[in-house]
Amino acid sequence: MRRAVLVTGAGGPAGRSLAAQLASRGYRVVCADMSLTGPGGEPAPWHVLPPAGHREFIGELLALARRVGADLVVPTVSEELAVVASHGDLARHQGVDVLVSPWSGVVAANDKLATCLALEAAGVPVPAHALPSRLAATPELLDALGLPCLSKPRVGRGGRGVQVHDGPEAVVRRELEALSDNEIVQELVPGEEFGPNLWLGADPARDVVVVLRKTALRQGRVGNAVGVERVDEPAVGAVALAAARRLGLRGPVDVDVRLRADGTPVVLEVNARFGANSAHAPEVLDALVGEHRGAWGVAS
Repeated sequence: MRRAVLVTGAGGPAGRSLAAQLASRGYRVVCADMSLTGPGGEPAPWHVLPPAGHREFIGELLALARRVGADLVVPTVSEELAVVASHGDLARHQGVDVLVSPWSGVVAANDKLATCLALEAAGVPVPAHALPSRLAATPELLDALGLPCLSKPRVGRGGRGVQVHDGPEAVVRRELEALSDNEIVQELVPGEEFGPNLWLGADPARDVVVVLRKTALRQGRVGNAVGVERVDEPAVGAVALAAARRLGLRGPVDVDVRLRADGTPVVLEVNARFGANSAHAPEVLDALVGEHRGAWGVAS
């Protein structure tokens, strides 16, 4: 009997990519999302789950996993990760194997301010950053950020809510002062952007690092990648791996890294899940299959 994998967020880029990869390897893929409408507006053949913040989310997720006989559940929605991680004991008690990092790492990765502070304390390069309230109280901080700068939700994913502030200083200050501390303001690091895809497993000597260069971004200077290519950039891979290890993450990790003008790689954010471009880094899925082989076997 073919092994079954339940993939959440099946309508999103990360979920669609992972589901296709698993299916191509012969696994029985069960898809779930919050809507029965596919990305192109068509009816979608998957199961509906409530949003991660709903009180019934974890119960319905585990019930679905048992009902469809899933050997493994792989969440691909950032908002779900902390909820799933906090219910790890319940999942194990019900015999459901869920691929998720430890709760503390997930929470730190989900909040971009917490990510910056944790990495900064460990000496991992991050952009200059500040909360809007600090910028209002200490105007000279904007000089450290430089112009243009950007703002984005502290808890969010992809390019949602990212704004580039590029204009006269007085105008930018007014824009930033209008933001709440649910946002973070960062310097706009000028160089090339990369999306390293990682696997952190039980044996650190076998961790996987695949560096992808983003050949174009959806919003020009920021946003999701609309094209990637594999490249040999050891420094980029090393800083991404250092960031994931500092946050205590396990399993698949998707990192955004940019280069400063002097070539220094800087970690923009860390996602504790499979990324949208993981098909370009099949070694990550190879590592998942290899590490879970004893628990849920091979595809056929």
